[in-house]
Amino acid sequence: MHQPRTEPRQSLYHDYQVHDFVRPAEMDGAGVVHPVAIVGAGPVGLVTALALARLGVRSVLLEAEAQVSEGSRAIVLTRRSMEILQSVGAVAPFVATGLPWKSGRSFFRGHEVYRMEMPHDDDDRFWPGTNTQQQLIEQYLVDAAEASGRVEIRWQTACTGLAQDESGVTLALDTPAGEYQLRARRVVAADGGRSTVRRCLGLRFEGENYPGHFVIADIRADLGLPTERLCFFDPDWNPGNNVLVHREPDGIWRIDFRLPDDETPAAALEPETLAARIGRVLEMVGRPVQWQLDWATVYTANTLTLPDYRAGRVLFAGDAAHLLPIFGVRGANTGFQDAGNLGWKLAMVELGLAPEALLDTYSHERVAAAREICAEGGRSTRFMSPPSPGFRLLRDATLSLVLSQDWPRPLLHWRTSRPHDYSDSPLNTAPTGLDGTAPAPGMPVPDARLGEDDFLLGHLPDGFVLIGFADDAGTLAALERSAAQAPTHGAPLSCLWVVDAGLAGADRVVDSLGRAPARYRARNGDCWLARPDQHLCAGWHQPDGTAIGAAIARALGHDAAAGIGAEANVILESDR
Repeated sequence: MHQPRTEPRQSLYHDYQVHDFVRPAEMDGAGVVHPVAIVGAGPVGLVTALALARLGVRSVLLEAEAQVSEGSRAIVLTRRSMEILQSVGAVAPFVATGLPWKSGRSFFRGHEVYRMEMPHDDDDRFWPGTNTQQQLIEQYLVDAAEASGRVEIRWQTACTGLAQDESGVTLALDTPAGEYQLRARRVVAADGGRSTVRRCLGLRFEGENYPGHFVIADIRADLGLPTERLCFFDPDWNPGNNVLVHREPDGIWRIDFRLPDDETPAAALEPETLAARIGRVLEMVGRPVQWQLDWATVYTANTLTLPDYRAGRVLFAGDAAHLLPIFGVRGANTGFQDAGNLGWKLAMVELGLAPEALLDTYSHERVAAAREICAEGGRSTRFMSPPSPGFRLLRDATLSLVLSQDWPRPLLHWRTSRPHDYSDSPLNTAPTGLDGTAPAPGMPVPDARLGEDDFLLGHLPDGFVLIGFADDAGTLAALERSAAQAPTHGAPLSCLWVVDAGLAGADRVVDSLGRAPARYRARNGDCWLARPDQHLCAGWHQPDGTAIGAAIARALGHDAAAGIGAEANVILESDR
């Protein structure tokens, strides 16, 4: 019988809420079939549920624990993750409490050798990084899920097995009140790096495990340092290794360092050993102040992915699908992009608006992203944790050169997580009539500042969106006429016309600063089609309704030329 911890976790800054087990109807014989069951109520599972909810699809989230995660874990949300949180209606508390930042400094043997500046300009609402601890991330998302009315979270419910057939998946679940089975048409495995679902299906990762262990320690201290990433190579107290220092909300600081190769994780977490090293770090940054330990753990670096994120009616996301190195803030941020990509496709299939094979494009797009990230993350990891004497020799030679030469300093860039461009997606329609430098299909929808505190992405509705630019009433009328004539194949389609003040009205945003056309390289009459995950999938100059309809059909997977043609299985409203 599953008995999770029900005493609140200890924290210096977060009051943990323990969620009761609520007896489900299935335990009393109800024959419920859920549209989607999501195993794991971590950040990725919660964002997937919210993405489904925005498009009208209910889900049930199954969480083995009784409370949100222990420790800060993932602390940096990238700009793209903040945009995804905005798209699912959950970004407000992250903006209110998160710490935005864009720069970092690297030191070698006490000398500053590199300063990293991540791209940021006035057309970006969100900064390149926002620091927020994972307990807070999960709590904010739990609040949003409960408020949505379409997400049921079942706490204290562990998945122990599953079986699937042509019509759905049966999950074996264990709870404090005993075992029961849950039936769902589809299952999302978001149950982390030790995924039970992945193990039950006998699936294995591909990729590399890197040597070396790293300690994360979160402390509360008044350091008085700015919000930026500090990296120290080869400090005198930890020779040949490195240390990271980062600021978190609520007066918490993340200290992250590599252990000597011959030291065990258990030895590293001994209170006296850990305290001595934290003291050396504070001396190193010039802040030997009093501090309190909040949480500590040990981790390793991996670049691993499943070769396919779909196994019949089971789909994998986040750490259940891939394990990525912490360097470059890739873990949770990559998982958020998984959730955004999977959520709308699963919703379109569940609503009977797209063929089942649309789900194969989730794997096509996100496995390619993970492999790209593994390649980039592998380079970062080999620099931070050399896997062989040869790699260490090259790393140390590079670090020695940066003391006297400028040219090798960019090699210290930590290759921050970035949004993936689905340029080879079978769901894209080739653009016609646009400037050659304009945003291309596959790219995330570019944001643009419209006013002092007004940005384009904040106006995007749910579902497919036509984003068009009109300088005069005639062009605007032509765009509106084309949109009205476009067959949508049942998919939700909205319009967002970027105009000047003289054309203000419904479905229009006023570009009071006149900056949006430059951001898009747009001319009067240019128009783009955005998918529900806010990636572009088509673009034209003055399109007609037939072209728009064809692009929507292709994005839904109805176009046989996309290689995923099949008929949708229409689901009745009463079944959702």
